[in-house]
Amino acid sequence: MSDKIVPLISSGTKGPLGVLHLPRLWQKVSLEAAGKIADGYPGIGDGYDTMVINGLGLNADAVRAYITNDKPTYPQFEAWIKEQDGATLDADSIGTLNDSIVGFNHDDETRQGILSANGLPDGDPQDAVNLNNLDDWLEFHSAEIA
Repeated sequence: MSDKIVPLISSGTKGPLGVLHLPRLWQKVSLEAAGKIADGYPGIGDGYDTMVINGLGLNADAVRAYITNDKPTYPQFEAWIKEQDGATLDADSIGTLNDSIVGFNHDDETRQGILSANGLPDGDPQDAVNLNNLDDWLEFHSAEIA
């Protein structure tokens, strides 16, 4: 068993603010700050993490610093976001951000690699949220079960 933790909150999960992926972002940065994130997982990566931070009008360094220094619960993290100058939290902006997350698909090579690693034929799912779930579950199984 690993002493590092595979983040298992899906990008398809919303918190009270209604923002997809935000709970996963909080979990990943929290795990990174504690030195417990599984190898290969960035606290803040170039994909959904950056999409959410930019979509909410936040600063990545400020997000990382707040989570690292204050170790907030998830509701405390959302409360902090609401206090940030320039945060974009209106329903239309959040809806657009969520649509961009749901609508994002991996390239063919990434999709085929994830499906193949899971013993599945090329096909569905096509969307990155569900492909990433499969990838996380396989990583978790390898690290903790197998």
